[in-house]
Amino acid sequence: MGLGSHWSQRLFIRPMVVVAGMCGLAGAAPLDDVRSLVAVKTWTEQAPDHAGVVRSREIEAEIWTAAFQRRIDETKRLEIPARDEPYYVDGPLVLPSGAAIVADPRAEIRLVPGANTCIVRNANLVGFSTGPVPADTRPDTDIAIEGGIWTTTVATTADAPRGNVYGRSDSAQPMPGTHGVILLHNVRGVRIRNVTVRESRPFAVHVGNVQDFLVDGLMLDHTHRDGVHVSGPAADGLIRNVRGVSKDDPVALTAWDWQQYAPSFGPIERIMIEDITGSPPDASPNNAIRLLPGVKRFADGTVVDCSIRDITLRRITDITEFKCYDQPNLEVPAGTDLSDPIGRLANIRFEQLTFHRPGTIELHADTDGLVIDGVTLDFTPPPAWHLLTIGPKSMTYKGNQTDPANWREIFSPDRDCTVRDVSISGVRRAGGAEDLPLDRLVKVVELTPNPDYPKTTPKGGTGKGIWIR
Repeated sequence: MGLGSHWSQRLFIRPMVVVAGMCGLAGAAPLDDVRSLVAVKTWTEQAPDHAGVVRSREIEAEIWTAAFQRRIDETKRLEIPARDEPYYVDGPLVLPSGAAIVADPRAEIRLVPGANTCIVRNANLVGFSTGPVPADTRPDTDIAIEGGIWTTTVATTADAPRGNVYGRSDSAQPMPGTHGVILLHNVRGVRIRNVTVRESRPFAVHVGNVQDFLVDGLMLDHTHRDGVHVSGPAADGLIRNVRGVSKDDPVALTAWDWQQYAPSFGPIERIMIEDITGSPPDASPNNAIRLLPGVKRFADGTVVDCSIRDITLRRITDITEFKCYDQPNLEVPAGTDLSDPIGRLANIRFEQLTFHRPGTIELHADTDGLVIDGVTLDFTPPPAWHLLTIGPKSMTYKGNQTDPANWREIFSPDRDCTVRDVSISGVRRAGGAEDLPLDRLVKVVELTPNPDYPKTTPKGGTGKGIWIR
């Protein structure tokens, strides 16, 4: 049975009172008593001038890390008022249970070049990249972040970052798989509201081993990685009001993930994703939402189910690809990091999707329960377009290699997937009165090997989609 509104209403997000409104921050001076801890540093960086020409310049700026941390440690509440200059930090701000950061929406918190860490994280960050997450991990609880502009790197060109590429938990001994501007892992009760992340290479928000969480209001200001990236295990979450310009997925649920981006692995369940708007078509080549299930096998033979179930996505606009497919790790040697076997989805519901240009739900996972209800197509569907494709994909990655022996398959073209209990209704052209027929909306894929490979690509495969109707 697919998810319905009855489940949506049961999603329980506990209220928190630690974050008040922004009233009074702009005119207050709440940091005067810790200003003695502010250091001044200088460095040289490459940055564009007003004409867009990249030049070397010397920066002298205040470093607020110690001052901010003192306020957090003493009161568990850091208020950051607006000012003309950024507040530079040179490492993570660490939040214990019950702590909150409340920043004016105009206040910019910027990481110094070369730090390569997150900007804020929770205190009891615990990773489980080599084994299952145990039952008791002493999680931090009731953490809140509201407002602010969070910047890890300012780009010198559209594709060249200045200074910070990684979002590690720490500069000295980072926890494997951590990669966020806001990094909260091993937490229960999280509230992130109305934040802007600017020009970041790490994920804007990276949460994992998390229960009872809310991300409400995330502006992606020309970021280069995922907006909200959820690592399993995770449960009982609400992600909404994500928009802006990003070169990666605005939202990604990764129960199984590539090992270098996952502090832990496990199932993701009972998540609501709503009111998401993709980047403008001329601003980003990637407007996607990812659901990545799998099965994790650790070196000692332990197996962890990384299924994704009970997920509702609604009021989603101009997402051109819903990526629900198997994808082995492309950044390590072939065959060393992949889901074994293919992952499983259950009770996935899409509601009120709007497309102003062609978009597709691409499904290559064993699936029990898929509902698509209410889709508006504000474009003329080309003959080859389908709303839902079931089955594997083949695409060749050459990198800088000329020898076909070194080319890689990006996806899993030899794996089958079985899909049951599919319901599609209310798919119409804008202003139309009739639903498009089911056979026009669904394509079942059956790959064959490309006999002309490697003269032509992709290689093809033997996998197929199986739709049990």
